[in-house]
Amino acid sequence: MPLVFSGADLRRCASSPVNYAQLLLPDFSLILIGFLLCRYTPMNREVWAQVEKLVYYVLFPVLLFQSVLRSRIDLAATSDLILAGLLLAACGIALSYSLPYWPGLSRHVQQREHAGAAQIAFRFNSFIALPLAERLAGAPGALAMAVLIAVCVPIFNIAAVWPMARGASANFGRELLRNPLIVATATGLAANLAGLRIPEWIEPTATRIGASSVAMGLMAAGAGMQFGPLARAKALGLSLLAVRHLLLPLVALGVVLLLRLPPVQATVLLIFSALPTASSCYVLAARMGYNGPYVAGLVTLSTLAGMMSLPYALGILRPLAP
Repeated sequence: MPLVFSGADLRRCASSPVNYAQLLLPDFSLILIGFLLCRYTPMNREVWAQVEKLVYYVLFPVLLFQSVLRSRIDLAATSDLILAGLLLAACGIALSYSLPYWPGLSRHVQQREHAGAAQIAFRFNSFIALPLAERLAGAPGALAMAVLIAVCVPIFNIAAVWPMARGASANFGRELLRNPLIVATATGLAANLAGLRIPEWIEPTATRIGASSVAMGLMAAGAGMQFGPLARAKALGLSLLAVRHLLLPLVALGVVLLLRLPPVQATVLLIFSALPTASSCYVLAARMGYNGPYVAGLVTLSTLAGMMSLPYALGILRPLAP
């Protein structure tokens, strides 16, 4: 029987102490392990370059396909939530794309660095999203988060590829068709809407492949991390992180008030808006020939920033919503 939460229940739960540092520690630890292995063991950059290819072309696509296919999308029951997710996604992408044109910032932003790192501001870590939504809003919260993931992942992947394909003067349509992350999410969504499911005898294998992609992707991000590029593009990095962790939760609150979302959906949207960025940002940037070490550094900083943005969204902004 599904769990039902009142607005008061969710406000108490969202404002109750949650150890966000403990929640984010596994991701941060895997990034650190990858960094140490690459710097202080024979597993140097040559080794991790092959790991990146494995993650990008095999492991992550399987994970994304399975995650999207598992989500039960009830368009009638979740239409407001889907609209809220699309509005939040559109605002995040627009804010990220517009950074080079902000007064006082344009002269500090290099177009190529921005093209590779723009995705940091709007992509999200779904592996933190689902357990946190279930912890704060039970089974209905986990289901609502799964719907947001299924709808927004294809949009975010396309939005991540576009500036990089444009910056490299590549054919955008060809890049989309060649991008395994986009192909996996799009086919997963199409199969979901068609009512298809992964056969039971294959699902355990797919689940194990997906689980390995999380660890390998985070460790690859750590192995590719360098702090020098962060210092050379501080204004861009800070701006991207400000959009991800400060502005998007405010936008989410506005969307909640505009659409008058019910308590569970309001809480889930605010969680969604304040999550650390996706670890696969690094893999995508590196595979498309952009500054992978810079993006890896921003992934690490975003993981740390999530320890502050989640309490900000749930403890400060959530009580302002109905």
